[in-house]
Amino acid sequence: MEYYTIVLRTIFVYFILIGVFRLMGKREIGKLSVLDFVVSIMIAELAVISIEDPKVPMLKHLIGIVVLLLIQIFLAFLSLKSKKVREIVDGKPSIIIENGHINESEMKKQRYNFDDLLTQLRENNVKNVTDVEFGILESTGKLSVITKEVRDSDIPYSGLPLVFPVILDGKIQEEHLKKLDKTSLWLRQELRKMGFRDTKKITLCTINKNGTLYVDQKDE
Repeated sequence: MEYYTIVLRTIFVYFILIGVFRLMGKREIGKLSVLDFVVSIMIAELAVISIEDPKVPMLKHLIGIVVLLLIQIFLAFLSLKSKKVREIVDGKPSIIIENGHINESEMKKQRYNFDDLLTQLRENNVKNVTDVEFGILESTGKLSVITKEVRDSDIPYSGLPLVFPVILDGKIQEEHLKKLDKTSLWLRQELRKMGFRDTKKITLCTINKNGTLYVDQKDE
């Protein structure tokens, strides 16, 4: 009878977990945030305990799974609304290489060593650090590499990535504009030419290597 109960619980928990992880949203396994990773481990542990001990009411463990799911959904919702919350929960990218120069202080801050750096450069088919214009350590731990290339652009900053965010969640990114030798006044003027007058209604505005702005507005 005990084995029969374990089999039934296993089948039940299997479908419960499928539903839970679907509700948590779509994200590649290798790109889970710290929050997703911690919640996933805790949910898996509760699921295993509920199967291992048939004497304990299953509802007791399901309550824990539901609470974790609600926490994850709530924080994910806040992350969508606030850049600060998103940075706290998911972290933010760090520039490890800029114009062929390695930022060792940032590497120490992120506890990222040279073995990791060289390994990920090889994975990106980069043979020489001097060939890298930008090496960005993403919040997932993956190194995104943008190699140097000849650009035809009116923007004076030679180290411009392929896409550079200048507005995020309605807030102008002053530090990014500074790197471009541009001001918020210039950005507002360019947006007005495109018919956008209120930056708070813009969720994302990026500028590419040719100086072209891409704008995405908030859904009404």
